[in-house]
Amino acid sequence: MPDKEDLAVTRRTVLATAASAALVPVTAIRSAAQTATQPRSLTPAQRRTTEMLVDRIIPSDELGPGALELGAANYIDVQMADYLAPQKDAWVAGLEALDAFARATQGALFADLPAEKRDAVLIAITTGGGAPATLGAFFNQARTYTLQGTFGDPHYGGNTGGKGWDIIRYPGPRPATTADMQRMDKEAPPYRQSAWGNQ
Repeated sequence: MPDKEDLAVTRRTVLATAASAALVPVTAIRSAAQTATQPRSLTPAQRRTTEMLVDRIIPSDELGPGALELGAANYIDVQMADYLAPQKDAWVAGLEALDAFARATQGALFADLPAEKRDAVLIAITTGGGAPATLGAFFNQARTYTLQGTFGDPHYGGNTGGKGWDIIRYPGPRPATTADMQRMDKEAPPYRQSAWGNQ
């Protein structure tokens, strides 16, 4: 059985890896805390395709909510109007290419397909199943944005209620912790607050 130090390194490594894959530079992104008043960048059709895409990248299951429920599409929509604005044209072109490939291989737009056919489209894209190479690059970018919107700070428009942090067992940012909170033999209580304070 590993000792407590080995367990501590493993847990910290897992948390650091998951968090670093998902977090976005704080200085670069505009707040999306006031989601009702934030500018949006996508048309309703583009937003729907984005929603169906993030839903299949991290679907909900018996373990918890997926990217759609956790606001990843909202994060993408809000940030495409600001920090990610330079990538908006490429994002929209990627959505259009995704729809064209879905129509050619499955007979309908991506968002109009049932989940299993959307999965078939994405499997073909990620395994080289006849999809254009540009779609592979688009999928990789979509996966990055989905991770950011699912596990990043709720301040930026995703990770609704901080519930994405529960999935990766990140208790939330804290300005200070007690010695008892740092013990590795007990769970840290969830904080679920943005690093920016109550939002």
